[in-house]
Amino acid sequence: MSKKTVADLSASDLSGKRVLVRVDFNVPLDNGSITDDTRIRAALPTIQDLTSKGAKVILTSHFGRPQGQVNESMRLTPVAARLSELLGKPVKKFDDCIGDEVIQGVAELQNGDVALLENVRFYAEEEDNDPEFAKKLASVADLYVNDAFGTAHRAHASTEGVTHYLPSVAGYLIEKELKFLQGAIEEPKRPLAAIVGGSKVSSKIGVIEALLDKCDKLLLGGGMIFTFYKARGLNVGKSLVEEDKLDLARALEAKAKEKGVAFLLPTDVIVADKFAPDAEAKTVSINDIPDGWMGLDIGPDSIKVFQEALGDCKTVIWNGPMGVFEFEKFAAGTKAIALTLADLTKTGTITIIGGGDSVAAVEQLHLGEQMSHISTGGGASLELLEGKVLPGIAALNDK
Repeated sequence: MSKKTVADLSASDLSGKRVLVRVDFNVPLDNGSITDDTRIRAALPTIQDLTSKGAKVILTSHFGRPQGQVNESMRLTPVAARLSELLGKPVKKFDDCIGDEVIQGVAELQNGDVALLENVRFYAEEEDNDPEFAKKLASVADLYVNDAFGTAHRAHASTEGVTHYLPSVAGYLIEKELKFLQGAIEEPKRPLAAIVGGSKVSSKIGVIEALLDKCDKLLLGGGMIFTFYKARGLNVGKSLVEEDKLDLARALEAKAKEKGVAFLLPTDVIVADKFAPDAEAKTVSINDIPDGWMGLDIGPDSIKVFQEALGDCKTVIWNGPMGVFEFEKFAAGTKAIALTLADLTKTGTITIIGGGDSVAAVEQLHLGEQMSHISTGGGASLELLEGKVLPGIAALNDK
């Protein structure tokens, strides 16, 4: 990795130093209880390394979308409690992220202590990347570490702004994300397959185009497939179609052919008479989608075709579900892909789950531990796969 990381810093570099660490603690809450602490656990290696080297660790994160206002339901208090449990030591929680309370609280920290600042998005200046606000955030620290991959594609005060005032390095999570995501694209073990799902082609145009330049096989699922079917002249019933993307769908298929990329669309789909968990469902060939019905998952024949195509692959990137997996009746395709990738990992294939709903599906099936890498950033992982520069990473010091 070309950027300086926490691993490049010794105990003598860190002992007694105040280190501001941008983490992504935007975790799901239900009645004040954290329902998934994956993102908190993902930050532990960086936090523990810093504290073991005698640093005073000051964590900053956003939580939810408070629109630059204090919102009591979006305070980070439950996160501080869970982090204390995971670290096995108290975490001091401040009720603000800048100002006198923070300045005084940081001054009282001992070597190896951990403190958590309040939700940085309680200030509109955070998302505006206001230089004065960034300066105040940075003023309590000697060094900055960015370990929030999920927000690295945003140039905010706590991700990009603070780097103008402090020496800045990457944390272990960002290092791992870049190793897998960039590595998969720039130096993949081949054959490289990409599985792209989700409801709309428009949200994945960039990533599909970029992957067509890199991969050997492209497998498509989710609602976006019906735009491709319609572009081929097939009847898609009431299935989701982006009428203004039909020419684009034809162009993407033509590009795949020109590049020699195996371009796989499902051969059969599970259709429903309405968009509901209790809808009547049946499996049909893509050539026989009835009027008035909508496709909500890939069918059993498609699953077999996809599994066969993935069988010899050495690297697989997956972004987006195969169907409406929130409805049990239309979750079979997504589950089958997740189980297939878990099996491939055992035989040495590098499997990368590229953020978003595919991560939710894998975690729901308790298969997270069986994948090579699960990205913590939906938008950030997509932009990295597209080859875009992430401002939160570009701003860090080079080695």
